[in-house]
Amino acid sequence: MFKLAHNGNVLLDVIEHSPPSAAFVIEALERSKFCECRVDQESIKAYFDAPSNERTIVVASKHDATLVVAISDDKMLATGELTLAQGGKVLDLDTAKQQLIKAGIARGYKQAFLEQLLQQQFELPAGHTAKGILAKGRLPVDGLSSRLIPQVQTLKERLNAPKLREDGTVDMRDFGKLASVEPGALLIQQQPATPGKEGFTVTGDSLSAKPGESFSLVAGEGTEISKTNPLELVSTISGVPVEITNGMRVDDIYTIKDVNVKSGHVNFDGSVIVTQNIEPGMKVTAKGDITVLGTVESGELTAQGNITIKQGVIGHQLDDKSLSCKIISAGDIHLSHAQYSFISGNNIFIERQASHCMMKATRLLQVGQKDNPQGKIFGGEVLDAGMVIAGEIGNESGAKMLINMVASGKDITEETDNCFKELAKTDEQLDTLQAALEKADLVKDADKKKQLIAKIGATQQHYCQQAEQLEQRLSKLEHHLHDLLNNANLAVNQVLHSGVEIHIFDKVLKTNRNYPPCNVKLQEGKIEVEFKTN
Repeated sequence: MFKLAHNGNVLLDVIEHSPPSAAFVIEALERSKFCECRVDQESIKAYFDAPSNERTIVVASKHDATLVVAISDDKMLATGELTLAQGGKVLDLDTAKQQLIKAGIARGYKQAFLEQLLQQQFELPAGHTAKGILAKGRLPVDGLSSRLIPQVQTLKERLNAPKLREDGTVDMRDFGKLASVEPGALLIQQQPATPGKEGFTVTGDSLSAKPGESFSLVAGEGTEISKTNPLELVSTISGVPVEITNGMRVDDIYTIKDVNVKSGHVNFDGSVIVTQNIEPGMKVTAKGDITVLGTVESGELTAQGNITIKQGVIGHQLDDKSLSCKIISAGDIHLSHAQYSFISGNNIFIERQASHCMMKATRLLQVGQKDNPQGKIFGGEVLDAGMVIAGEIGNESGAKMLINMVASGKDITEETDNCFKELAKTDEQLDTLQAALEKADLVKDADKKKQLIAKIGATQQHYCQQAEQLEQRLSKLEHHLHDLLNNANLAVNQVLHSGVEIHIFDKVLKTNRNYPPCNVKLQEGKIEVEFKTN
């Protein structure tokens, strides 16, 4: 009844078979060997709507399976849309692979993806479409930064682990045996940075990975880089290991029970541990750290390292308005509470409260526990700090208190002004030298002219280098000041009382009422109070 033409069309001789209706033709097709071909509904309908003199009509057509490959905009995924054959050929694996190559797929292809899609040809009805993933790109994996793995317990770690008594209570003044090392002891192992793993797109483009940050292992005093392994730091002396940036040092330790009139002042090249108290009028100076397990009363502590005071520091106001207790550190300061004391360090951490103190922190002043600072600052003055975090600032009486933040910015602007003055002088010198060079060019004596030009040129080069150094310095100062101002923040977690005068660089805000939890920042040249929301 039906015949297949060379072009894949299925024909019906309507004169020979005289089909009575379109439904009859379609039913006959479904029962024939051309049942999977695409029925040409329009051609059949057109014949029965308006019979013609044509002997044959097209009732269906054969179509081979087709695969359309699509690549995502970011080139990280290739998908295929497979249209199943209708009476035609199924798509074989080799032909499908050629389609992928033509589409530009070069990496991330898995044959299992393609086989899974082609299998749909034997599971779905003819003419249906099936979609599936053909290839996947891989994102780059950034490298891991270098890190240090301590091999010994440091002094700081030991002091954070007081000794347990037999009854289960903690003895805050007994920290057991100090962590000490002998010469040759391994202190730190450095895990080197990794380069990361490169990624790729399905079209074969490489995606570079960011290598991990690397740094050099720093050998502090009393240590050296291992002669057999440059990634290991070993001790050269007996002493107590102390963490420093990117390394460790080993301090000789001087331990004393009390610092009083009987012991005299302490001045030591290493670190000092006072197991009890420092009494009024006594001084402790150390090139390393100072640790006091008791209290400091009207004493003076100066350290090139960190200062840790497990209890409080207590002073009083002297006749000249200065304070009797002074804690000065080039590193960080940790203490329980402070009263009428001058405290200066890189970062200052006070667990409970600071009352009537003069405090100066290069970076952070934090009063309260680490995770949720709720401590109090009242009375006295914050001379400088990059950031202040506390629970409560000021007191209910509204007594005046002064907080200065980014006070060091004034020193930066002063240095910037000096750099501009130096740069102006340098430019003047260069103008003078240029004029001298033009005059030298008029000298008729060739040898003299050559000598003059060489001499002036050397001087010009010197001033050009000086100008370049000044411009670089100006750029660094500008960025430093910008970062200081951008990061300056007074964070209050409970209440900011009235009577607090806040200076951020050259701007001033005086509180005349109580504020709930808030952040006080410099925004667009003005001090703004932002209320915190839960």
